[in-house]
Amino acid sequence: MSAPPTKTPPEGPVPGGSRPRGRVIALLRLLGSRPPATGSRADPSHRLALDLEGCRQDLARWRRNADSYARELSRLSRERAHLLAWLAALHPASAVVVPSAGAGPHLLRLTAGERQLCWRLPSAELPLFTHVPYAEHPSAPVPGDGHEPVDQGAHIRHHTRLLAIEGAFLAAAAGRRPPSRPDGP
Repeated sequence: MSAPPTKTPPEGPVPGGSRPRGRVIALLRLLGSRPPATGSRADPSHRLALDLEGCRQDLARWRRNADSYARELSRLSRERAHLLAWLAALHPASAVVVPSAGAGPHLLRLTAGERQLCWRLPSAELPLFTHVPYAEHPSAPVPGDGHEPVDQGAHIRHHTRLLAIEGAFLAAAAGRRPPSRPDGP
């Protein structure tokens, strides 16, 4: 006797909207998971354990990133404090440390380009500013505290350009060529 003919599933979607089993298995393999054995149901606790482990790995990765960002922020804050201390040393006639109006941090004030500039100084940074005189009461409102709109960065950029032009002019007047720019001729 001959074996009864086997029926092969049709290609494409099966009536009712489901896909053939072979395509589902191939899709699951592409996604990296194994389908449950035929006739058994997937163990939800195993799937939850895998999801939990994945979440723990993501958490560890994000903590490493956050720690890295925190270290970089601390490094940049220290560098900022040292640069402000240096700037205050370059402007000894106008630099002063004053207490903030509220219970906030102290302020470093100095005049550059005929304009008062101001930066907040956390208490931990105050030892870097022992060379700067201390004033008990602020003599003018703090720029940016609602008293006057200030774009301190724009003023610093403008003043820096003026100082660079002045340096080039003085060098040309003394008969020297100003140094060439690394990105220019």
